[in-house]
Amino acid sequence: MTNFKNLRGMVDLLPTQSHGWQKVESIALEHFNRAGLQEIRTPIIEKTELFSRGIGENTDVVGKEMYNFEDRGGRSCTLRPEGTASVARSIVQHGLLNNGPQRLWYRGPMFRYERPQAGRQRQFHQIGVEFVGLASVMSDAEVISIAWNFLKDVGLNDLTLEINSLGSNEDRNIFKEELKDWLTQRFDLLDEDSQKRIDVNPLRILDSKNNSTKELLSEAPSLKDFLSNESKTRFDYLQELLDNLKIPYEINNNLVRGLDYYSHTAFEITSDHLGSQATVCGGGRYDGLISELGGPQAPSIGWAIGMERLIILAGDKILKSRSPDIYVIHKGEKAEQLALEITCQLRSSNLMIELDYSGSSFSKQFKRADKSRAKWALIIGEDEATKGQLLFKKLRDKQNDEESKEYIFSKEDLDQLIKKLIA
Repeated sequence: MTNFKNLRGMVDLLPTQSHGWQKVESIALEHFNRAGLQEIRTPIIEKTELFSRGIGENTDVVGKEMYNFEDRGGRSCTLRPEGTASVARSIVQHGLLNNGPQRLWYRGPMFRYERPQAGRQRQFHQIGVEFVGLASVMSDAEVISIAWNFLKDVGLNDLTLEINSLGSNEDRNIFKEELKDWLTQRFDLLDEDSQKRIDVNPLRILDSKNNSTKELLSEAPSLKDFLSNESKTRFDYLQELLDNLKIPYEINNNLVRGLDYYSHTAFEITSDHLGSQATVCGGGRYDGLISELGGPQAPSIGWAIGMERLIILAGDKILKSRSPDIYVIHKGEKAEQLALEITCQLRSSNLMIELDYSGSSFSKQFKRADKSRAKWALIIGEDEATKGQLLFKKLRDKQNDEESKEYIFSKEDLDQLIKKLIA
């Protein structure tokens, strides 16, 4: 018999883990609702050209990491490696900007063929925000503040916000030539990956993780020295807004991000608890992407958070599942019918009820009730079922002898029962 297993880098999300994911998503949804964001959902599969054109053919994502295939119609298709390009395509296709600027959020699986490790899988999940059609520096600060406050609300404290200005296209083009000349003169001192990037994407070398290259780059030309007065003023104002919001930050002049569509503001929120995969949230401004995909000129900014890394950082604070309010113990045919009836009625009052299906002895059911960490046990035997009675026993949070006693309620007095349970 074939022993089926998941593909490498494609990980199952088990019931013991899903509660934590749901909790994080619910916290995110609260923040997005308060910020007036609307959800957008895009297909997992897109035309390959969307990413090669939008992200950039010379990026690592497009060049080495995408899952591409040809469908039966002979079209080149790709499992989406990130969310922004798909959101931008949808906005252009459906003319959403005709209704004004769009403040959107998304979530879902993404796919990249990378070496799997903690916090990085080949199928991974992102939750992200996109502000499309907004040029103001204030939108940069607001987008960053939404990410920062969301992560804080999840319970993450040891975080660092790094910011940089990539300037305008004109700023970067001038800097690229200067940097390329400087790197070419030191070609033999660069690591192999950086040598390959000199002609195709020299800015990505600034983000090298190779220690010798990083040391060499400490003497390289800096993009900040090539920013126009307009770009400098913009970046200075962003810092002023973040100061006013009391969001701490560090300026990282080598922060460039890995995709070609970024301009002006680039930022990352990192943690020291993730090893080499330190980035929890990454984003920036992409003023040319919408027009590159056939839409109008629409200055935009956004970010994405990797759910796997976020869950690792949140740990037990998030992953601990909620215990039932009541564990229903029953034995006998009449008791079984009443147990199901009462269970459904109590659930409609927003109580979490776990119903025992074992049919085993009361003592064994009590052991399972205790293991479930339920606050109360509801016991229904044939005698209780015949009399229409419900026997309740408190299992936890016993503060005095009075609370440890058993309580008997009529099945007709559910309102009184519920008041007792939630008191």
